[in-house]
Amino acid sequence: MMRVDSADSETSPLLKKKFVKSLTISCDNSDDGYKEHDLSAINHASSTSILGPGRLFVVVCVLLVELCERMAYYSVSSNLVLFCTSLLDLTSTQATTVSLVFSGTVYIIPIIGGYIADAWSSRFNVIYGSGLIYLCGLFLLLCSAQKYSELFGGDFTDPSVEVRRVFYIGGLSLVAIGTGGIKSNVGPFGAQQVEDMGQDAVQVFFNWFYWFINAGGLIAFTGIAYIEQNISFSVGYLIPLLSMLLSLIFLNVGRSRYMYRDSQGSILCTSLQICGEACCKQSPFVDGRRQVFDSARREYGGSFESHLVDGVIAVLKILPIFAFIIMFFVLNSQMQSTYFVQGERMDLTVADVKVPVAMLTGINTVAVMLIIPVLDRVVYPFFKRIGHPLTHLQRIGIGFVLIASSVFVAAGVEIYRKTQLGFEQRVGDETFVAANVSVFLQIPQFFLVGAGEAFTSISGLEFSYTQSPSYMQGAVMGAYLATTGLGSYVSSAIIAIVGVVTKDDPWFPDEINDGKVENLFFLLGTLMILFFLGYLPVAYRYEYRSYGERGMEVVPELSWAEDRKKRDAALENSITIL
Repeated sequence: MMRVDSADSETSPLLKKKFVKSLTISCDNSDDGYKEHDLSAINHASSTSILGPGRLFVVVCVLLVELCERMAYYSVSSNLVLFCTSLLDLTSTQATTVSLVFSGTVYIIPIIGGYIADAWSSRFNVIYGSGLIYLCGLFLLLCSAQKYSELFGGDFTDPSVEVRRVFYIGGLSLVAIGTGGIKSNVGPFGAQQVEDMGQDAVQVFFNWFYWFINAGGLIAFTGIAYIEQNISFSVGYLIPLLSMLLSLIFLNVGRSRYMYRDSQGSILCTSLQICGEACCKQSPFVDGRRQVFDSARREYGGSFESHLVDGVIAVLKILPIFAFIIMFFVLNSQMQSTYFVQGERMDLTVADVKVPVAMLTGINTVAVMLIIPVLDRVVYPFFKRIGHPLTHLQRIGIGFVLIASSVFVAAGVEIYRKTQLGFEQRVGDETFVAANVSVFLQIPQFFLVGAGEAFTSISGLEFSYTQSPSYMQGAVMGAYLATTGLGSYVSSAIIAIVGVVTKDDPWFPDEINDGKVENLFFLLGTLMILFFLGYLPVAYRYEYRSYGERGMEVVPELSWAEDRKKRDAALENSITIL
């Protein structure tokens, strides 16, 4: 077992540009990959050492933990609407609300999970404890899906719908808690295993980490979703339970070889204290004007060092950008809600085989995986070559336009779909009046969502990392992740408001064939365009920052030649490492 001892707490992010000089790794393991190191002596600019068997072993364990957990999560979320309408007797509107609230909660709880790991426990303990909670939730979901009369014979009666609902909502709540605890910690915990090899090694880890996330999603959206829709949910929900159990096994297999850090407090509490002191104390006059946060600085009678106060100010300047990104995730959440309901009422058969409705969500995943290399090696270099490199905020804005286009396309599909209604189709335990239009007509709208994610989601992560000081990156990443959850909550609120306002001529009724869902899509697209127009002046006025030994400073971006040299070096090192 290894433990990393540092003057810094685990709140310090793993993707660091410079390591603390006093940070050392000691171990009681004979593996060559774990010899004692003074991290300050490592050249992080050119990490060319090959991963030893022991190091590779623990990295693969962490990646498999994430693969199995994502497979379990997407197995639940992919057909959540179908389960609610077919087994819990909920309307399409109610099922959509359950889906949105669940996905929103899943992305809000990581803030708590990260805080617990930072302030009270280690990342490994939080991951393991969250996994046990996750298992309990999946067991309740399996109980809610079982048909006990078929399983045990005539002596057993199936539970009522009300009992199934209690089991299901309880299970979803536990799954959300478990997911939140794992999601905020497993990535940083994995990067912690290779961080002494330099920043390039950490970047390579996250590339593979992202690939394993998408691999788990593809398995869930295709194979497991097919079993749930065409065989039974009782079998389909057994698979994520076993998958999560396997995830915990992989986590424990590498337990004696992991590097650990003790938690020593959270920067989040310090940030809140700085904000509170700045608001409660009268600010001094500096250079003829009053600066609100100066009252929290030690040199002006406050309690905190200037670099901490500067970090909080920098983060507060990032938050308006996050507010606009929330609307992006409002539209993104339609994939597993309104888009799913639309797909249920389209022709699902391909050569006499009924494809799962949730499989279309996999198009989004495929789109992201295909577009990212094109952006990284073709599109972004092209704009740099012509002297107009795309900044983070410009890429985010492009994603806004792409996802707005997705809902406009969905509106067009809905208008056409309703003109082609003509046969009854059974999906799960429900029968719908469907259109003689292939569900694959939804591919463009899902692909546009994926394209939007490739620009906005990934650029948002990069923006969050580069524009926050090292000691605040964990908190900023958590705040960015929360925009996804808030987007789901706002989407649920919009649907509820639309339901009240249009009750006499409903846009999104229980049976969408009788409604005007296209109007809801047009509304969402218009809101996204309005948010985009409001975003433009905010993004235009934003000044990019860099953090180093001199503190925070505004710096120009790298030239094309410098950036190309950096990319080629990183690629060469990545090949050597893995």
